[in-house]
Amino acid sequence: MNEKVLKCLYDIQLAIAEIDSFVAMIPNNFEEYGRRPVIKRAIERNLEIIGEAANRILKEDPKFPIHNANRIIGLRNQIIHGYDTVSDENIWAILKNHLPKLRAEVSDLIKQEQG
Repeated sequence: MNEKVLKCLYDIQLAIAEIDSFVAMIPNNFEEYGRRPVIKRAIERNLEIIGEAANRILKEDPKFPIHNANRIIGLRNQIIHGYDTVSDENIWAILKNHLPKLRAEVSDLIKQEQG
């Protein structure tokens, strides 16, 4: 793995940690998430960062093993370009169902590189 890819993995890991810190500010409650626009925007911004990092990884190594990389990039594009089509329900589902898997996957990839 080259240094650019590793840096992007660290960027993803940091963005996930920031998302976790924002989610911790609300009592794991979808309704509260919907009432907190600052938290919503902070989470969306970090999802953009994750998508951009995944995009850069695939440009460096198109076969790099990140599960759902194209969907992650698609979410980034939707948040940036179609911000008015992003639903709170969709983001919440991603936070609950997909982000934990990505967290574990990125952590494993970084550990493999560190030996």
